[in-house]
Amino acid sequence: MIKILIADDQEMIRSSLEIILSCEDGLCVKGVAKNGVEVLDFLEREPVDVILMDIRMPVMDGVLCTKKVKSRWPDTKVIILTTFDDDDFVFSALQYGASGYLLKAGDLDTLQQAIKTVHSGGAMINPGIARKVVDLFSHMKNTPIIHVDEASIDGLSDLEWDVIQEIGHGRSNKEIAKRLCLSEGTVRNYLSRILDKLQLRDRTQVAIWAVEHGYTGKRK
Repeated sequence: MIKILIADDQEMIRSSLEIILSCEDGLCVKGVAKNGVEVLDFLEREPVDVILMDIRMPVMDGVLCTKKVKSRWPDTKVIILTTFDDDDFVFSALQYGASGYLLKAGDLDTLQQAIKTVHSGGAMINPGIARKVVDLFSHMKNTPIIHVDEASIDGLSDLEWDVIQEIGHGRSNKEIAKRLCLSEGTVRNYLSRILDKLQLRDRTQVAIWAVEHGYTGKRK
């Protein structure tokens, strides 16, 4: 059973998500919070597996809360719920270790899949968010970007490039396995090797790096 905490300052969204997700097999909503401080207070009392974190909240926003959560409870996964108007926040949340980035206007099936994916150690990022983040920060000076050593890139195999391309499009391991005619276990093994070769932290960094350098259309 995946234990979930919902954090959003809008009561209607909190209540709606709580009702909907509580009806899903394998998911259990343990509580709700309306700001980052309430999230931290809740985790002190009861740990959860996944937090659905609104990026804009009063008292403490989702970015700072994500940083504190990952510092104190590193195994807790955070899925950021955002809109295309949250440019200033999404990149920081990426740096602090959020595992998922989804649009609030997205469909429920995608949200449910994201919860299960990040709980199992994967990451999900809306491709549109990745592209928007890259576009925004590529035009700003002195902005941190994801660096990968050129020698590491040269060591990638053709299949590893195929997996990187699919990750850049925001696809899950299951979707990648189907598209490349591989097993999910094989895809996970390829991802592990990619992370090791490129010295990246997680799947989300791979997605941002792939979009940033134009590797989603064709291999280098």
